[in-house]
Amino acid sequence: MHYATKIDDSAAVTPSNFLGHSFGYRRQILINRNTGSPHMTLSVGHLDTDGFVEPALHSYEFSMYVFSGSLAVTTLGHTTLLDADHAITVPVGTTYSLRALNGPVKWLHMAAPTEIDDGRRQDSFFTGQALVETTPTPPDMRDPRNQNAVRFDSDSMDLRRLAGGSRVDAPTVSPSMATALLTYSGIGVKMLIDQQRGAQLHTMFIVDYQPTAIAHPHDHPFEEAYVFVQGEVHALVDGTLMAFHPGDVLWAGVGADHGFENRGSGLVRWIEVQAPQPPARHSYRFSREWEHLADKLGDPPVDSR
Repeated sequence: MHYATKIDDSAAVTPSNFLGHSFGYRRQILINRNTGSPHMTLSVGHLDTDGFVEPALHSYEFSMYVFSGSLAVTTLGHTTLLDADHAITVPVGTTYSLRALNGPVKWLHMAAPTEIDDGRRQDSFFTGQALVETTPTPPDMRDPRNQNAVRFDSDSMDLRRLAGGSRVDAPTVSPSMATALLTYSGIGVKMLIDQQRGAQLHTMFIVDYQPTAIAHPHDHPFEEAYVFVQGEVHALVDGTLMAFHPGDVLWAGVGADHGFENRGSGLVRWIEVQAPQPPARHSYRFSREWEHLADKLGDPPVDSR
């Protein structure tokens, strides 16, 4: 099962449970239970100039990746300044507040598991208390006290730059296996949000496809969603050939076959989220490997009709 949609700022509205607890806050739902997902609510959030969200907490965890503007996020006794390409995760039951700084803000919002919107029970709570905001400061990637925020640097995806050592005073995250760039078959993967940043129920990362890069059809025991931000990529999803461009969004449910190919001469980039977090083993099931086994054993295809 899969679902495709587009980011449309004109479709953003204020959620009913945020009325009276926010100013200038709107969002567009991209993926949730209504589109087939039991594990994620993916949306695009907006705060107008001087907009804010009062102190709140949820029974789900969420992460935000800022597309544009400057956002002050107060949580865990600290106010973090998130500019474009910054991300933060907020754990289950953690009180936070949001405020737009110096103009409107737009961000990708990933919640896991999916929000409860059918009235069965409440999953969002507003404390009614003032959350003391400290001076907003950008995340310091080398400060060990930074537990939940990250800054994405496009240069971190450049293999040529990464071929050499980094300066000891480099203002990026200290290099380690936990933050390394994973590369294979012309594909680069840079983790943003996972257990290293306090998330337990989902992941968020950047994916780059160089020209000719390809991932052959496969599926997973978890859900994935892709928010395309650069270039054109062709995808084979449940046997259907599709093309995606910036602003497009694809959701692939558990067991949905999907593969991607960059057929152009430029870079393809997307933001990807997963829920639940992948297991330690068997997170990928490549179709061609099992087809190879069938050929090797001489088994004829099975007609499941």
